[in-house]
Amino acid sequence: MTSNRLLRKIKAALGVLAAGLFLLGCEKLYDLPEEKEYISENINYGSKILEPILGRTNLMGQFNPDASTMPLKFEIVNARYGDGRPVTDLFQVRPTYVWISAYDGLETSLEEIEAKRKLEDRPLFEVRESGQFILWASSDNDLIEPRPEDTTLLVQDTRFFDLKVTNTGGTVYIPDFQFVPWRERPYSPSNDIDPYTGGVARDPSDPENPNKRDYIRPWLDNVIGDKSNRPLQSNNNIKDVVVYIRPFEGGNGHNLRFKFMGPGPDSSWINPEVFNETKWGTLVHGFNIQKTAEYVQYDVAYPIPLVNLQTPYTSSGGGSASIEFQYSRKGFGGALTYASFGLDFNIFRAGDWEIVFHFRNELPKFEDE
Repeated sequence: MTSNRLLRKIKAALGVLAAGLFLLGCEKLYDLPEEKEYISENINYGSKILEPILGRTNLMGQFNPDASTMPLKFEIVNARYGDGRPVTDLFQVRPTYVWISAYDGLETSLEEIEAKRKLEDRPLFEVRESGQFILWASSDNDLIEPRPEDTTLLVQDTRFFDLKVTNTGGTVYIPDFQFVPWRERPYSPSNDIDPYTGGVARDPSDPENPNKRDYIRPWLDNVIGDKSNRPLQSNNNIKDVVVYIRPFEGGNGHNLRFKFMGPGPDSSWINPEVFNETKWGTLVHGFNIQKTAEYVQYDVAYPIPLVNLQTPYTSSGGGSASIEFQYSRKGFGGALTYASFGLDFNIFRAGDWEIVFHFRNELPKFEDE
């Protein structure tokens, strides 16, 4: 039985060998060409002007392979300014975070989050195997000069590069990409920041008035003014409530605070306890919550949110963190009436940050009817 089985295996192997020799002979006999991969001369991108924002991870470039055989190899070449000077700042190597296991929003400590990522040395700007361009969050205004403050970008100061695309079928060059970065805006919404200068943005309804500025505006639902007894508003025309996102001193380097400011010259702080329906434990993906009469503070990992993934702490698309503050009071007839306000936001730069809701004209009404 064993010898028969061995004989069958030998016959099968000889058959495979004979077939291979036959095909090789046919190839030589008929001079058949070796099969090559295909690369199209018409491969392209949706746009060749890249306008990332420094200080955050930017994924850019909609690549069209035009039926070319995959995989393709991509290489950035001939990086230069419009006057011919070589561009080198984009390719400086700096440590940046990369994920080594998946973040899912269920982590229960900062240590668990940090165990899922590590720092790797990467060029600030590179092209991925997919053809997508990436500018890493390790970029900043000091490493890469942003577009001019006066809004005038001269050709000689514009960064250009070409892209070399290859497979065994050949090589195609896509010329004259432009890299035109915006300066850092470390948080979003950032309509209160002038994107060219980094200073305070003017009021868009009166841009020539240096005494008027733009503000981040929260959403409001049934927040009634204590004096006016009307719903408070925050829009282009009426700014009863505005938001400041700003760094603070004295934290541990990864703190996030929420504060609430009242009106008037003293702008006293509102005790967060009055927002009595707020789910503080799940407000953000943070830990070691601290509550005082002036703020509620968490230990967090930056950026916020950490990835573009929908979790209990994000907006529906997962692109922003989403916070909601709620409170209730007794209305007419003794029934509870509910009010809420909040903000969808991002913070891209690590540090100690506070988000301040400023009730500029009057306090919310907390007393029962």
